[in-house]
Amino acid sequence: MGVLQDKTALITGASSGLGADFARLLAAHGCHLVLVARRAERLQALRKEIMAKHPVAAEVIPVDLSAPDAADVVYDQIHTLGMKVDVLINNAGFGIYGDFLDIPWPREREMLALDIVTLTHLTKLFVQDMVRRNFGYVLLVASVTAYQPTPGYATYGAAKSYVVNFGEALSYELRRTNVKVSVLSPGITATEFLLVTGQKATLYERLMLMRSNTVARVGIDGMLRGQPSVVPGWRNAVPAFLLRFVPRRLATALAGLLMRYGA
Repeated sequence: MGVLQDKTALITGASSGLGADFARLLAAHGCHLVLVARRAERLQALRKEIMAKHPVAAEVIPVDLSAPDAADVVYDQIHTLGMKVDVLINNAGFGIYGDFLDIPWPREREMLALDIVTLTHLTKLFVQDMVRRNFGYVLLVASVTAYQPTPGYATYGAAKSYVVNFGEALSYELRRTNVKVSVLSPGITATEFLLVTGQKATLYERLMLMRSNTVARVGIDGMLRGQPSVVPGWRNAVPAFLLRFVPRRLATALAGLLMRYGA
């Protein structure tokens, strides 16, 4: 990872889970950090932990990324600090479990704003600068739910399908530049995801669970190789590949069964 030495990475959703592990891994290879999330105390604790272990600089930007102006706030703050972002890790996001008609709209709107709108806006703002410098890496965090309609996660899965398609298309558009865009689509990971969604882990999810730092490492490796799409773990990658050969109605029914069985 010598290419990251003394570069600067902006990581959203850095206060826990994958975001915190992305930060630790990048710092271990000499990458300076900008940590972005709502929970300021957790960001400061992570900043202190990282700077005690690694000779890198770390800045904290506490902000609610679901707010309409969140991307502009982060972008302006970066310029106020006199920094440039070489690596953008769009990790912030959350899901909501339940039947579509039972989910309160304000919470669902917040999820879509964070998972789609802010992710896209941050990418546009920072990739424009990367293209001008002709250098940069972008990692967008999606989910294996992107690969088929998923009852119980209808809007979350649809949002992650957007992320996969957007990221792969942008990767192709930028193929003649030195700006690389990758999409990481994890399966169930040992983070706060299920706690936030309100879902009790099913038997399927318990069997498929991956460690957060393992997923983060696979994502960074794929990003540095310029892979447009990365699915960590063969137990996630094989089904994601095979689903393209399964009738959509059957894939939807199977996903719905797996999300409920053993709950």
